[in-house]
Amino acid sequence: MEDYTFSLFPSENFLDLTIYQFGWEQCAPLHSFGPFVRNHYLFHYILSGTGRLLPVAVDGIKREQYQLGAGQGFLITPGIVNTYCADKYDPWKYVWIEFDGLRAPEYMDKAGLGTTQPVFNAANLKVGEQVRDELLYIASNPEASPPHLVGHLYLFLDALMRSSASRREDRSGRLRDFYVHEAVHYIEQNFHRELTVEELADVCKLNRSYFSKLFKEFTDCTPQEFIIRYRLSKAADQMKLTNDSIGEIAVKCGYPNQLHFSRAFKKRYGMSPREWRGQNRVPVRR
Repeated sequence: MEDYTFSLFPSENFLDLTIYQFGWEQCAPLHSFGPFVRNHYLFHYILSGTGRLLPVAVDGIKREQYQLGAGQGFLITPGIVNTYCADKYDPWKYVWIEFDGLRAPEYMDKAGLGTTQPVFNAANLKVGEQVRDELLYIASNPEASPPHLVGHLYLFLDALMRSSASRREDRSGRLRDFYVHEAVHYIEQNFHRELTVEELADVCKLNRSYFSKLFKEFTDCTPQEFIIRYRLSKAADQMKLTNDSIGEIAVKCGYPNQLHFSRAFKKRYGMSPREWRGQNRVPVRR
């Protein structure tokens, strides 16, 4: 009997939100994962059984351990060490999704979920069931097109924000959104060459410090960090879908020095560009 599914998302062309992988698992007793650090957001919804989330201390502050069961969920945030473990007598079954993007930090903030509040409880049980149903739909339809699955990612996040007991009031500002999207559009058009924060701020007609503050609030990363992430994402797409050499791709994505590119790529993806390409390359016909 099948007790596990796992699927990689076939595209990273979605900037606001994208999926990296998803699946479901009926865990064995005491099955654990971690300690491990994720590069993206990872959300689990517990379908049945119980288990524990064991987050480690952050900045010297010890964090609470959580005993969780059916109908609850938990969020693993990027860059934070976590371990989670199934119960010995009633191991959990969960459905999960790994996602990220320009708007991911904003949506998690609206749901009231993050490093210090990783547990999802549904204040509205009916909408909470939509969280479960959207995740099950994504996990059950790995062959659907990327736009279709990203559409259901949005529906999942909408249900998560509407049902979360820790939900926060919408604090987004339309003017801030406009400035950040202007900067992101400029990055899309110019990522292949050297870009500075001063140049981006000038495009938006803003003071450098104020622009950096707005950008960090919206994306949860600095403008320079965002440029690096965008360049490496474009490079990953090209390594997956073209026959261009790694050196050629590095130059096209703003890295004239291939050694610097390889170091940045390994830091982001956990392996060298050559290793990543070997695992993810799609055969290209000439």
